[in-house]
Amino acid sequence: MDDDSKTTNLSNVIQIDDDRIQDHLGRVVRSTVEETLNALLDAEADALAGAGRYERSEGRRDYRAGHRERKLHTKAGEVTLKVPKLRKQAFETAIIERYRRREASVEEALMEMYLAGVSVRRVEDITEALWGTRVSAGTISNLNKKIYAKIDIWRNQPIEGEHPYVYLDGIVMKRSWAGEVRNVSLLVAFGVNGDGFREILGIVEGAKEDKAGWSSFLKHLKQRGLKGVQLIISDACLGLVESVGDFYPDARWQRCTVHFYRNVFSHVPSTKVRDVAHMLKAIHASEDRAAADAKAGEVIAKLKGLRLGRAADLVADSIAETFAYYAFPDQHWIKLRTNNPLERLMREIRRRTRVVGAFPDAQSCLNLAAARLRHIAGTKWSTRRYMNMDLLKQVDTEARPATA
Repeated sequence: MDDDSKTTNLSNVIQIDDDRIQDHLGRVVRSTVEETLNALLDAEADALAGAGRYERSEGRRDYRAGHRERKLHTKAGEVTLKVPKLRKQAFETAIIERYRRREASVEEALMEMYLAGVSVRRVEDITEALWGTRVSAGTISNLNKKIYAKIDIWRNQPIEGEHPYVYLDGIVMKRSWAGEVRNVSLLVAFGVNGDGFREILGIVEGAKEDKAGWSSFLKHLKQRGLKGVQLIISDACLGLVESVGDFYPDARWQRCTVHFYRNVFSHVPSTKVRDVAHMLKAIHASEDRAAADAKAGEVIAKLKGLRLGRAADLVADSIAETFAYYAFPDQHWIKLRTNNPLERLMREIRRRTRVVGAFPDAQSCLNLAAARLRHIAGTKWSTRRYMNMDLLKQVDTEARPATA
């Protein structure tokens, strides 16, 4: 078969345009939905008037007065409703009421999707798939403003009850400034309340993780009602320890053991990190504070024997800061030794904000991070009991040795 014959045969093959067919089917379905809904509206108007539009009837109670058009988003797409108007009474329809409820539910769904970490582009795609209408980026932006207003209220709401255990940490984000990318610090706190449940206590923009930043944050928490604090768990952040003493002088401070180990490892050759890690973990595996003190002495001697003088000095000077948890129920120790529980929240914030890159300003960074925390606070994270606090009530912490 020559080329001309092939061309002739191909020209007789029916070409199917999937996009055109899909568009045509969409118009057909949309038209059917529109006709059905308008027929229902007419039937409701006839029932209220007591007669059909042009019907002569002794039972007539009202007359038509034209109609007004109203757009309605359906799964088939946007349709135009011709809502009847009556002369003597307002026309109320169950269809419009369902429309109003649906609008509210769509708005809530958009907010939840955004707070759950769904990108704006993805939200647009999802709304088109679910409801047949693509919600614009502008609409999502307006909803975000509502979200952030609620978040601001949430961030400043009173803190109810006592929180014996409080975890503090900071996270560094990127922001754009005059064409440059600079760091901005967010300070975060969560606590375990008297019933053993976790609560997000606060998040603020701290400019830098210094004494001024931490003092301002702790003052903010105290003014909102944070009380009953017995133990604060954190890294040895610059200025944090001093600030804790200013606002919660009766609270003990627990230095995160994981961060402490990393500090020690910075003075240890990579070939010996594994062995030193086992030594440090053995200290915190001790059955009580006295045994931990004794074990620490042995580890210091071993480190000196390995010619790791700087590591030995750090352990000697600061290991006592990691022993505060011994003053509390041993069933709680594993959750009090580190601020890893807060680190998990920080990873969630990083995951959600990673797609943004550098934020245009510190406020937008704070808004998005706070939105993520607010979302987490509404999940099982806060509704599942984290600790049995009856054990704490049975312990006379004043009778136990305090930190050095």
